[in-house]
Formats: sequence, structure tokens, C-alpha cells
Amino acid sequence: FCRWRFTFYLYIFTYGVRFLKKTPWLWNTRQCWSGYPYQPLMPDLHYYYIVELSFYWSLMFSQFIDVKRKDFGIMFTHHIVTVTLITFSYVTNLTRVGTLILCLHDAADIVLEAAKMANYCKCQKLSDLLFLTFAVVFIVSRLGIYPLWILNTTLFELYEALGNFPALWVFNVLLMVLQILHCFWSYLIIKAAYKAISKGKVAKDARSDVESSSDEEETVPRSKALHSIVATNGTSGANGTNGYLTGATSSEEH
Repeated sequence: FCRWRFTFYLYIFTYGVRFLKKTPWLWNTRQCWSGYPYQPLMPDLHYYYIVELSFYWSLMFSQFIDVKRKDFGIMFTHHIVTVTLITFSYVTNLTRVGTLILCLHDAADIVLEAAKMANYCKCQKLSDLLFLTFAVVFIVSRLGIYPLWILNTTLFELYEALGNFPALWVFNVLLMVLQILHCFWSYLIIKAAYKAISKGKVAKDARSDVESSSDEEETVPRSKALHSIVATNGTSGANGTNGYLTGATSSEEH
């Protein structure tokens, strides 16, 4: 699974960056609310949304055929929040800020999937380096950029531009739930990163000994998806979200 997820995250993140570079709201988030709700749905934006929504639906369903982990409930909650956020923002035409959230949550997942592939190829040093890189990217994007950039515009700039309306509160409650998941996974990622540094390698996946019938244990966290995040979305959605870790050392796709 990690190879196709890596391919997808790399593709959709590249697509999102190329699309957002041409938009005014990437550089000025107040443009997300300019002319709302009479904002045209551009074909590129529509494609971006439909592909992301389809992917997160696939993550939610594939969770039931994958090895059941101890974080199954948390991950399922994350996927529900992510799909709800994408759908709700599409229906209410809050898509401009939605594209920012999607692109932000996809960044860390690329590195996580690369770390897992390196682990499967028995490149332990590369795997550990990529995991530590993932930890930095995840924490910076989910605990730094997300609240200062995304939540700032949805909580304050949106209210200043349009005043109070029901969709504003529903949208922000979902975004705050995503941020809570970000904090939870960041704590576990930091613990895993600390063990990786102190012991010289990423510790084994603590989930498999409880809920997997396999005798083998993975040594690199499986990716999430607030999203993602996890997640993610996690996503941050959002991740997207992207969950990432359970116990102290494992992660799930965003």
C-alpha cells in the first residue's frame, strides 16, 4: 500500500502547489473570502477536490481490510472528520481555504511513505533519517503553520469579512477537532523520534503484538490522514489528514 500512497501524495501535492501558485489566496488568505459566496468553481479546483475526496474515501474503506490496529477507532474518526470537512467545504463553497488545508496536510505524508519504503528495502539509516524528517515536517506544518495560517483565517479573518453565519461555526469546530488530533499524534511522534535518536533506530510497531495475527512487526510507522492527519489528514484534513502513531512508536496513514 505504501508505494501507491507515496505516488499519490507526491502527485497530488505537486498538483496542489502548481495550482495554488497561480491563486491570490495563497499569498493573502483574506482573498479566500473575497466575493464569497459568489466565487466561481474553477475546473482545476474542482478536480483537486474530487481526487482528494475520492482518496480519503478509499483510505476509510481500506482500513477495514487492512490489519486491524489499536488505533482503529481514532483513525476511523479521523477519516470521518476529513471526509466531512472536504464535503462540507465543497457544499458551502469554502473551497479556497480548503485547497490550502489539503496541500498543507499532504506535505508530511510524502516523507512518511518514503520512510516506510526505505524500511521495507532494509535501508535502516535512510528510513530513520526520513522518519525524523517526517517528524519535523509534521510538527512544523500541523502545530505551526496550520493554526497560525489556516485557523487564523477561518476563526478571525472569515468572521471579520462576512460576520456570523452557521456554516462558519460548523467548519471551525471540524477544524479544531482536526487540530486536537494533530496535537495527539505530534506527542506520539516526538516520543518515537526521541527513541529513534537515543537508540539509533526507530522502535518496532507496538500495535502488531496486540491486534495482528502476523509474527512480524514493522519497524517504521505506517502512514495515516487528519488526515490526516490524520490526521490529516494527520488533515488536516483537513489530514489531512491524515493518524500517525499509537502507543509511543507507531503511526497510521493520514
